Amino acid sequence: MDTLGWISILPPLLAIFLAIKTKHVYISLILGIWLGWTIIHGWNPLIGLIQTINALVAVFKDADNTRVVLFSAMIGAIITFTQRSGGMKGFVNWVVGKGLVRTPKSAGLLAWFLGFIIFIESSICVLVSGAVCRPIFDKLKVSREKLSYILDSTSAPKCILIPLNAWGAFIIGLLAIQGMENPVRTIISSMPFNFYAIIALLLVLFVVITQKDIGPMRKAEIRVKEENKLLRDGAEPLIADDVVMMEEKPGVEPRAINMIIPVVTMVLAMPIVLIITGEGNLMDGSGSLSVLWAVILGLMAGAIAYRVQRIMRTKEITDIFMKGVGGLVPLASLMILAFAIGDTCDALGTGPFVAQAAKASLNPGIVPAVLFLISCFIAFSTGTSWGTFAIMIPIAVPIIRIIGLHPGLIIAAVLGGGVFGDHCSPISDTTIISSMASATDHIDHVRTQIPYALTAAAISLILFIVFGYALS
Repeated sequence: MDTLGWISILPPLLAIFLAIKTKHVYISLILGIWLGWTIIHGWNPLIGLIQTINALVAVFKDADNTRVVLFSAMIGAIITFTQRSGGMKGFVNWVVGKGLVRTPKSAGLLAWFLGFIIFIESSICVLVSGAVCRPIFDKLKVSREKLSYILDSTSAPKCILIPLNAWGAFIIGLLAIQGMENPVRTIISSMPFNFYAIIALLLVLFVVITQKDIGPMRKAEIRVKEENKLLRDGAEPLIADDVVMMEEKPGVEPRAINMIIPVVTMVLAMPIVLIITGEGNLMDGSGSLSVLWAVILGLMAGAIAYRVQRIMRTKEITDIFMKGVGGLVPLASLMILAFAIGDTCDALGTGPFVAQAAKASLNPGIVPAVLFLISCFIAFSTGTSWGTFAIMIPIAVPIIRIIGLHPGLIIAAVLGGGVFGDHCSPISDTTIISSMASATDHIDHVRTQIPYALTAAAISLILFIVFGYALS
């Protein structure tokens, strides 16, 4: 693939720097996209602007992108359905009333547990866990930043460790294309060496149990306890206030079943549609199509249940649906920008340049650590773990053959680095969805999460060096 050299890393770096510095993530992404297309077209800013618009429109040429934008917006209707029907309040009352969740620690354990057991798809894991846990966290006065950290840290890291999902199918496909004799065995052998994913999951569990926070997260928790503010002053949550705070319909008895019906339908529908789209094989199914249909079926189940119970009339169900979707327009817009900057990086050859730049001089023992760092940088810069896998696996497999290192260790280094970027990059769709599901300010989520992600990455880097020399 053609690359423009070191200049190709400027647009994603600009977008990330401006997003963190100014906290205006929309403008930052647009400027990053504009710079990319300006560079491609001979530094002509006018053509760059025209191509920026074209890139945003082109996002919808990819059916997977379109489905992701659709279900990201439609999940807002699931939230408004469960709130307006009294289901959300009923579930919170039931959990708290039964004594299952009484403290911030038990609330955090609930969020971690839900995120861990819903391993079919990272986005649906975050969305379901966020819908269930956000009102509980609010009631127990735990910061929205803490919730978003827990959601994000139990999505992509867990999906890569339990590959019975679209993630596993994608990686197995990439390994097969590179001629690996048994790609399933290879990905299974990589699981014990996927240090970043394992440490990220254990670290969030440690934080939940000990209630020990560091850096910006500690300040956020102090703010909630001392000032009773779930969000900082001036924060802009990635979801409209009327979606976050919608009250149950007057005169309706809060019942947990009215939240359980659409949510459970959505969760159960996901593997079924994966099997159908995979023609009998769950791991060959379409992740984006399955999530979209899962959300649609969840909405249908909720609408039917509310109509049968006479909680809402058809017109009210339609109005609540539109209000929920409308509340997530900011998220849908951000997703479009994230996809567009990913396409811009592809056109620039950002990923291949970074990979090729570090390929020249590699000591066998340091190879896993170097591949991990390169994958981290590519994923953080582009905001996509899958794109990183697509770039790095074709590089990693020949290295395995030439140098003779442990296949599981090398593949784990690539997968772990890709998950790191997907986990904490401000332009990652998983990071964005985690901010939305917890109704927190996106940049606040990124800032509070990065210290934990860097801690897990640092420990992982040391382990990759140790095992790299031990197994070389």
